[in-house]
Amino acid sequence: MIRYTNSNNDHVNQIPMTSRILIRTQTRRFLQRIFALLVLFFSAGVTSVFAQQAVAHNPVIFADVPDMAIVRVGGTYYMSSTTMHMSPGVPIMKSNDLVNWKLVSYAYDTLASVDALNLDNGESTYGRGSWASSIRYHHGVYYVSTFAQTTGKTHIFTTRDIEKGPWKTVSFAPSYHDHTLWFDDDGRVYLIYGAGKLKLVELTADASSVKPGTPEQVIIENASAPAGTDIMLQAEGSQLFKVNGRYYLFNIVWPRGGMRTVLVHRADKITGPWEGRLVLQDLGVAQGGLIDTPEGTWYAYLFRDYGAVGRIPYLVPVKWEAGWPVLGTDGNVPEALNLPPAKGLIPGIVRSDEFNRKKNDRILPLAWQWNHNPDHRHWSLTDRKGFLRITTSRVDTSFYLAKNTLTQRTFGPVCSGATVVDASNMKDGDFAGLALLQRKYGQAGVTFDDGKKAIVMITAETGRPVTVESVPILQDIVYLKAECDFRQMKDTGRFFYSLDGKKWKRIGSSLKMSYTLPHFMGYRFGLFNYATKEPGGFVDFDFFHVEDRISE
Repeated sequence: MIRYTNSNNDHVNQIPMTSRILIRTQTRRFLQRIFALLVLFFSAGVTSVFAQQAVAHNPVIFADVPDMAIVRVGGTYYMSSTTMHMSPGVPIMKSNDLVNWKLVSYAYDTLASVDALNLDNGESTYGRGSWASSIRYHHGVYYVSTFAQTTGKTHIFTTRDIEKGPWKTVSFAPSYHDHTLWFDDDGRVYLIYGAGKLKLVELTADASSVKPGTPEQVIIENASAPAGTDIMLQAEGSQLFKVNGRYYLFNIVWPRGGMRTVLVHRADKITGPWEGRLVLQDLGVAQGGLIDTPEGTWYAYLFRDYGAVGRIPYLVPVKWEAGWPVLGTDGNVPEALNLPPAKGLIPGIVRSDEFNRKKNDRILPLAWQWNHNPDHRHWSLTDRKGFLRITTSRVDTSFYLAKNTLTQRTFGPVCSGATVVDASNMKDGDFAGLALLQRKYGQAGVTFDDGKKAIVMITAETGRPVTVESVPILQDIVYLKAECDFRQMKDTGRFFYSLDGKKWKRIGSSLKMSYTLPHFMGYRFGLFNYATKEPGGFVDFDFFHVEDRISE
């Protein structure tokens, strides 16, 4: 027999040795079973959950990043996109894995100084400005080209350092619609462009102009043909690639009664003859091109119209069969991708801003863009340190025409943006606050009329601004918040206000957000201030905070 004493020393048990060995054996077996069950649980259950989370999912960017063009330089990918009437323009994003992107540059600060881009003399260029771009890397130089109805020109931007610049700019007429820039192996440079009937034009060796004496030539008479004869949107959005000595031209087409569809034509010579086929028709995911990884894996980068949030990027795996790219998984766009998981859009594409700047900081982070060209004389981050000041410079009759509205993308599935405004220096007739900007916009802000201030919510769902609610206030500091719900294209926005930054209260009605072609862009958060009676008033925004959650 042995003597066993418990840790409290409050009694002593006499246990035979054989019984003690039996107890130890049974305990060990019990613990072994528990351990085995835990291993089974983690391997079959939790591990599978972790595995599901450890891959990327479509859409790879749940925000308005349309008309993408991507180039790989070594192990780094650079992507250009469209932001039309926003300044700066043609955003450049960088990724090491095709999933997690961050803004690193813009091809231009302002596209041109004309009334429509400056919001002068009652003119604007919503839904126009610069459209689909092309990005190439050739002999150590990055080339980004675009075109604009607003200027009637084709614009080409070049730099040796795509992240830091500087950029050089050339432009020439005409505006070559949806073109793809191409540097061929023989040193010749081309644009392929057009809709339905696709054409080829040769440029000078430095891509600075059309090569003198070079005629435009039709290379595909009816590029929409592989999708049938009843076409709503003719084949456009050209992007050209060369794989194993053969040319591949990607286009989007939209059959009437169908969906956005991907077409590919191939040829042994750039001038043709070309043969085409339909390569993807699922979820309306279309328009883009090809990209390969350093390991030799191929993907198609495309985008999808997804309601009010805008046009959102997808990746689709590609395999090659008989010299053709085969897109998707059994012809479908997969939900999961064998790529690293996304880390979120904050702060790479959207970000909060305290409006404090340190030495060598950018004046404005790249996530910000102005609605049309800004008037730099009437905004400041230095007049009051730690605040964004927007001063009215003229009388405006419409929010659409107000200068110096500072914007960032909204994003999905849900998001919120909040700010605080100091309205103590407004003038009679001024209106300042936070907007959800599209043609059918919503606003929450402070008005100053006849010596009285109020917090108002305005909706332009019907195409005309209507004041839904007005709350009189006796203070100058007001907190404002906008929330967006894009889940399953719910596309609703809500506005809130607070007088102390702690307790929030709904104001007005839900905004039914709509993607409209005249604006041609997903909804954006916007900080604004404009005058309706006399210029010269100003407001100070203390911060802008963006989050990927909303109050339910």
